[in-house]
Amino acid sequence: MSKLTALARHTSSAQEDYLKALYGLGAVQVAVPPSRLARELEVSPASVTDMLAKLAVLGLVTHDRAHGARLTATGRGVALEMVRHHRLLEAYLVQALGYRWDEVHEEADRLEHCISEVLEQRMFQALGAPSFDPHGDPIPSARGLLPREHDRCLLVCKAGERVRLSRVSDREPDKLRALRDLGLELGTFFEVVGESRWEGPLELRLKGRSVQVPLGLARIAFVH
Repeated sequence: MSKLTALARHTSSAQEDYLKALYGLGAVQVAVPPSRLARELEVSPASVTDMLAKLAVLGLVTHDRAHGARLTATGRGVALEMVRHHRLLEAYLVQALGYRWDEVHEEADRLEHCISEVLEQRMFQALGAPSFDPHGDPIPSARGLLPREHDRCLLVCKAGERVRLSRVSDREPDKLRALRDLGLELGTFFEVVGESRWEGPLELRLKGRSVQVPLGLARIAFVH
């Protein structure tokens, strides 16, 4: 049994959700205020305070009211195990079961707490040992290692740059569908023709045609 899996199996689904949310909010490097965690998980501040106290007793976070919560090394391990489960599940749902990239996030959220180490490893092998999920997010290794990310948000690109779509946020399915309808999928090359002016859309040249990309879509798209 991997170290990460062994840690994760001693935590509840709710505890794992908190740890994964803290990881996503950067609680490895900085303390995350409880109010920010409450907004992320859409729960009450009182619920956050109670859960952080429990996680602190388990040695998964350090927490104080003045500075917020940070993941311990053990808590980071559990969080990364859940991230690995989630992203492997998304990859499996798309590649093996024919789901679209806008259909998998909630399914993976439900299933990530339930899969065994055996199923995790068999999915990994069946998929050809993938390094990235269908949205371009890196899949942590079984040891909790992640490659460095070198992409940047489409919103900061300058006119004249030719780039490739490398990653998108999986949190909002309607925006993923909108990107697909514009012809923007992972690996797509395009040129930035016009930057946003006065909160207007970006203009791209994609496969010989002009495409207008609203700022709300540009914010969830990352490029090389």
